[in-house]
Amino acid sequence: MAKEAQATSKAKQRIKRVNTDLFNVTGTYYSAVGRRKSAVAQVRVYKKDDATDADLVVNDRVMKEYFPTSNEHDIFFEPLRASGLEGSVAISVLVRGGGLSGQVQAVRLGIARALVKMDEGLRPALKTEGHLTRDARVVERKKPGLRKARRSPQWSKR
Repeated sequence: MAKEAQATSKAKQRIKRVNTDLFNVTGTYYSAVGRRKSAVAQVRVYKKDDATDADLVVNDRVMKEYFPTSNEHDIFFEPLRASGLEGSVAISVLVRGGGLSGQVQAVRLGIARALVKMDEGLRPALKTEGHLTRDARVVERKKPGLRKARRSPQWSKR
């Protein structure tokens, strides 16, 4: 029991150390929440003129490490490209729930909402691209007596 507590405290110390090393942006930020399926992303956007890939942090990890595929990178950067702010903002994200696809789409919505809070003039560009619309589709629950949400059991004659 004591070893488990010691191991978890070391893990927490390591996470804190990584967090402070990766993200050294202070000052005012604009925050927003994005949701998709069962994923919820809390996004903070900081103004920073010379932002690099190390300034894009998701769950205390660099964004390209957390979202490994180029498709997820494209989804992450969509609101920044639409607003023309790619490379001029630092982003910190805490995302929970769902899978990677739902998480990156929740982050996209959160970034778009935070950018609108930062500059209301970006709203038309983000709205025409569809980045401010919340996709409300979620998985339908399984009903009793059925195999899945709508799939009925297979009928057998005997």
